[in-house]
Amino acid sequence: MKKLSLVFILFLFFGLVLAACGDASDDAIDDEGTETEETPAETEAEGDSEEESDEGEAASGDWVENITVLTGGEAGVYFPLGVAMAEIMDQQVDGVSATGISSGASVVNANELSDGQAEFALIQNDVAYYAHEGSNMFEEVVDGFSGVFTIYPETIQIVTLADSGIETVEDLEGKRVAVGDVGSGTEANAEQILAAHDLTFDDLSAEWMDFGDASTNVQDGNIDAAFVTAGTPTGSIQELAASADIRIVSINEDKIAQLEEEYPYYVREDLDENTYENFDATATTVAVQAMLIVRDDLPEDQVYELTKSIFDNLDSMQNAHERGNDLTIDTAQDGMSIDLHPGVQRYYDEQ
Repeated sequence: MKKLSLVFILFLFFGLVLAACGDASDDAIDDEGTETEETPAETEAEGDSEEESDEGEAASGDWVENITVLTGGEAGVYFPLGVAMAEIMDQQVDGVSATGISSGASVVNANELSDGQAEFALIQNDVAYYAHEGSNMFEEVVDGFSGVFTIYPETIQIVTLADSGIETVEDLEGKRVAVGDVGSGTEANAEQILAAHDLTFDDLSAEWMDFGDASTNVQDGNIDAAFVTAGTPTGSIQELAASADIRIVSINEDKIAQLEEEYPYYVREDLDENTYENFDATATTVAVQAMLIVRDDLPEDQVYELTKSIFDNLDSMQNAHERGNDLTIDTAQDGMSIDLHPGVQRYYDEQ
């Protein structure tokens, strides 16, 4: 009986000890639980901090690092000016790597920017307008880009050798004529000028090529004349004039008036005898405006900084080509045919 009582007492003793240990363990768990319950609050605070940091990174991350500037044929004016713009952006704006590349020029450039294939491009002001309207050379509206600035008048030059016998636009009928790259502004100008003279590409032996190839082929006698829409002096024509006597075919006054009435972006342009070497005559023709465009979805702040960088370094533009002298803050909106990008507008508003 005493043995049973002793056993009972021992069981009771160990039961109390185990209970005490259980309470201590529960307390320990409760303490850990309390710490664990405080952790979500700390995690939330840390999360908020990380979220704010991510938002800051996202804001700066909206900038496009790799910038492509579409120009035109390497023998034209677009190329040296566009490359100079890209170099300015690349060197003067942090977080940007910019490159100017040769392209098929105006119409091609409009389509490329609309498709998101580049960020900036040089283009004729008339082509920019037609793209947004979905008219003339565009079968549908091509948009997604805005204006940055206009630079210089682009002269439509119909160049031939002085002894070719081609003296008027009508004389081009039946001749081998370069009408610009496929999809270029030059092609559009050639088509419109020929139409004013009741001619079409079918009335010529039309060839599609860039300015450099056109110049070489005129010199070699493979073609009789070439349409070139570019700022003067144009490199390809300079090269031709250095080795042969050339003629710039004039457009009659009545046809100029007709073109100005039908296409409001054309203006009369007179070339004097000092325009090119071995060009001892004058010529009267028409011109449009060269302009820079930018993709709409580039951030306002970035476009502001990129625009500012160019105007802060106009000497680089002037060194790239004579026509770089034409870019000024006072004339940057002359002939602007489409809306400005908000970043560009803000820059002009501050001037």
